[in-house]
Amino acid sequence: MAAPTIAPISVALEDFSGSGRVATPALLTAMLRAAEKISDLIFSPGRPPQVQVYGQMIPVQVSGLTVLTADDTRHISADLIGDNKQAITTLREHGACDISYGLPGLARFRVNIFIQRGSCAVVMRVIPTNIPDFASLRLPQQLSEITKLKDGIVLVTGPTGSGKSSTLAVLLDAINREKYYHIITIEDPIEFLHNHKCSTIHQRELHSDTPSFAHALRSAMRQAPKVILVGEMRDRETIEIVLEAAETGHLVFSSLNTMDASKTVERIVSSFSPAEQQSARERFAKSFRYIVCQRLISKVDRSGRVAAFEILKASARTRECIEKGERENNTLLDAMKAGSSDGMQHFDSEIAQLVQDRVIDLETGLSFATNPATLGQELAR
Repeated sequence: MAAPTIAPISVALEDFSGSGRVATPALLTAMLRAAEKISDLIFSPGRPPQVQVYGQMIPVQVSGLTVLTADDTRHISADLIGDNKQAITTLREHGACDISYGLPGLARFRVNIFIQRGSCAVVMRVIPTNIPDFASLRLPQQLSEITKLKDGIVLVTGPTGSGKSSTLAVLLDAINREKYYHIITIEDPIEFLHNHKCSTIHQRELHSDTPSFAHALRSAMRQAPKVILVGEMRDRETIEIVLEAAETGHLVFSSLNTMDASKTVERIVSSFSPAEQQSARERFAKSFRYIVCQRLISKVDRSGRVAAFEILKASARTRECIEKGERENNTLLDAMKAGSSDGMQHFDSEIAQLVQDRVIDLETGLSFATNPATLGQELAR
């Protein structure tokens, strides 16, 4: 099926700055109105402004701005960064920086500005102004049990753009509405804005509020939170402090860019030195409560994408498997297959159901499967 098309967009003359270029807020506003379900805005020299809709890149024609130049993307970058000196320094020293940006009353963005071929490029992830709920994201109902946990580690994993931040926001908002807790989030940058509800919630942004995840986590241990959200576990030090927080009675949420539950455990364990890995296995086995992995898959009619979820839950079997390592006939996948009555599920079973329900086609399903050959054989039967 052909990719959806977007009619050319015209920006009124008053939306141009005094320099004769399109004002960045007006450009962003026009692009957001180009189509529904826009996930990203992309600005690259030599290309027109583009939006991403259901994973497809679509050019947006703006009068007076047919193709972006290096000067255009540099000006857009400067407008987005503003007077954020830390971001300017990071961009100069490391070639990329992450910031947040908002259009009041319209949208917020997680922004990555990076240098390529000597010029600036910009990718802006659209963050909804309203926090979604279980129904709108079609989260498995058994995940509501997570909001009742008292302590431990809950990880939401998946590739970039799979909706991890949205899932975490839903879980945190449910706790915020139901529990009288102190909640601290540490994010890079802050994405969904949470208001105080039953809980008191404080959100800290990397660089502007704290120099690092590890520093903020250590501070959080002295700030009496019940729940801590760490945007991403990027290094061994952060993982170590997350384990420590869980072991001292905190409920910790975080994310990893891993494809399934097994690879998530591998990533965590491999962050430690060989001499420390067995201890890390034992500590994580005792501390983890859920690993939720997700993948967004294009629907057969190309009307959007549907999420497939893998859910690993702490049990005697899954803890033993993590602590002692996976062995033949005793893998995390085996445990998830056997744990369906406890709310566990694995990707290929969920993908098979989506194919059988004709939500996704077979070819697409196989391309997202953990074991395409086995899934193909099961579907053939």
